Amino acid sequence: MSFVRGAGVALVLTGTGAVAALGAVTGTDWPAYGAGNEGRRWSEAAQITPGNVEGLRRQWLYRTGDLARREPALMKRIKFQTTPILSEGALVFCSPFNEVIALDPASGVERWRYDPKVATDRRPANRYNCRGVAQWNDARASSADAACAARIFSATVDMRLLSLDAKSGAPCPGFGDGGQVQIDPGALRWPGEVQVTSAPVVAGDVVIVGSAIGDNARSDAPAGDVRAFDARSGKVLWHWDPIVRAPGAATGSGPGAANVWAPMSVDDKRGLVFLPTSSPSPDFFGGLRPGDNLHSDSVVALHSADGTLAWAFQIVRHDVWDYDVPAQPTLATIQIEGRPRDVVVQATKQGFVFVLDRDTGTPVFPVEERAVPQGGAPGEVLAATQRFPADLPPLVPSQLPASAAFGFLPYDRGACEKSIAALRNEGLYTPPSEQGTLVFPFTGGGANWGGVAIDPRGVVYVNTSRAAHAIKLIPRADFARYKEAHPNSEVNPQAGTPFGMHRALVVSPFGAPCNPPPWGTLAALDLRTKKIVWESRLGTTEGRLPLGVALRTGMPNFGGPVATAGGLVFIGAATDPYLRAFDAATGAELWRGRLPAPGMATPMTYEWQGRQYVVVAAGGHGEAGTETGDAIVAFALPAAGEAMRSWWDRTVEQPGGHGWLRAALAGVVLSVLTGGLLAWRRKTKAAARSQLP
Repeated sequence: MSFVRGAGVALVLTGTGAVAALGAVTGTDWPAYGAGNEGRRWSEAAQITPGNVEGLRRQWLYRTGDLARREPALMKRIKFQTTPILSEGALVFCSPFNEVIALDPASGVERWRYDPKVATDRRPANRYNCRGVAQWNDARASSADAACAARIFSATVDMRLLSLDAKSGAPCPGFGDGGQVQIDPGALRWPGEVQVTSAPVVAGDVVIVGSAIGDNARSDAPAGDVRAFDARSGKVLWHWDPIVRAPGAATGSGPGAANVWAPMSVDDKRGLVFLPTSSPSPDFFGGLRPGDNLHSDSVVALHSADGTLAWAFQIVRHDVWDYDVPAQPTLATIQIEGRPRDVVVQATKQGFVFVLDRDTGTPVFPVEERAVPQGGAPGEVLAATQRFPADLPPLVPSQLPASAAFGFLPYDRGACEKSIAALRNEGLYTPPSEQGTLVFPFTGGGANWGGVAIDPRGVVYVNTSRAAHAIKLIPRADFARYKEAHPNSEVNPQAGTPFGMHRALVVSPFGAPCNPPPWGTLAALDLRTKKIVWESRLGTTEGRLPLGVALRTGMPNFGGPVATAGGLVFIGAATDPYLRAFDAATGAELWRGRLPAPGMATPMTYEWQGRQYVVVAAGGHGEAGTETGDAIVAFALPAAGEAMRSWWDRTVEQPGGHGWLRAALAGVVLSVLTGGLLAWRRKTKAAARSQLP
């Protein structure tokens, strides 16, 4: 029995004032990955409210067929993190294997499907994963009904950009070679070292694509270029290298990566595209890349027409913690000193929220330079200070002393206390070490790629995870022996540097995080008052403990929230198989709908033929060790003549349902654990006695 398994970032429980109107997407629309190009994840749909959400029921379920036709071993290597868009009267999304599929919004019946036939014999940097697609309407088309007058753009694990007719799914023949462009990622060490996971964005007639690049294999990783293509022809228009290199140095020289793997956003009026850049290569040793490593770990604004830099704000200098900017920069308008101001809201893995001026990138709310721990590994030169929001509270803690170790029993609490005490642990930004360093929050966040939702009042809704990593640097001379001794752990070479690395979750002998619960939360941060309005636990241990015991510990989570004018926040994200609805005003969990697998994706909502639907991908997370699946699930209130949810569904699925049964089961499980522990201790003592001379 284990709460957590695997490696990397994966968990298996794993001035103030009123806010101006945000120009939200209408209730009947969801045209882009984050609702609109601004990435606000806000909808004016208001049919579902706190007063009637209990009646929400599953309306339809669609399966891609991957579970039936793909090998089980391959399905363990997927992340089904897609968010559909509503385009040309159809819901359009991509599967982990980059099939692009269109469904009827009311029934979920498949309308068309395009399979680019990606190779499945590779080791993708970020598993088989496709978070979404983009749409574009050609203003020069002879008519709205002309072929490819409306297009869907999607990018693939094998670095192709696809252009499909939005009505039929047929490739657009005038785009590249028969509807696709092959993206050149440069020289690779293995197929899959570079891929595309997040949705492209469209700015005017320009399609812009980032990339996901394998971490910690080598210091000279591929460059994290952002690329732009003509939406009609597929012609390359520009590319932008996030790394600021020495004068005369070519792209690809020195460190690589600082890529944009998370979603981007667009300000169409300003002609700007906003990028969340990642860490330079490798993640945990920067001695061969001295300086701040501009423009890694930054929010960057480029002119979408030509790719020139408008501004950049670096959040982490000289990153050696894998604290890349993981989420879509979200565009909002807030009142500052009595006037509306266009801003960029950025959530981070450290649990911070930065608010930046959209024209200049300067902080709207005060940011402090604070001294951070020094004394890195031999050859390392750390930044002396890092940036911290001065008056916006952090969303997660950043201190984990050994005395705060968590355990269900004295046995595992003591083991956790010992594990934490053995690590270098001076708080946030403690540098990696040969001793082993505690990184808290862990490299999965805080916040991650699910980002935030923002309502017109200026309330930011964001889900976070709380866990710790131990990062150990391994001297090059010891690396081969160390890796052989840890065959099932994340031990990577960081080739070209003096150190390899080992990353592991700090967990108890039972596999639970060693930090106290909650391990996952959903919070509301009010930008007017600069206070956290509420915080609720997100997810339970269901599926992690025997007999379906669901302790409300909150769970590490991947995926984001959606906020609606109906006064609700919808989110899946957790490792248990539910879509949830929270009261936007109080944070109370009001409803949950069961899914065929965990919904570790960001949902979307729309109104169609007079009904509001909420849709989420339920495919689990192969890297996190959860059950994987291939379903898209839609929920709606019952239409006239449809049956209400049964008493059993309401009782079992509602928050607190069958609490007495869960409590009883929890007692049984704890009894089993205690008995097993005592038996283990007796066996250990007996074995020790047998070894006495």
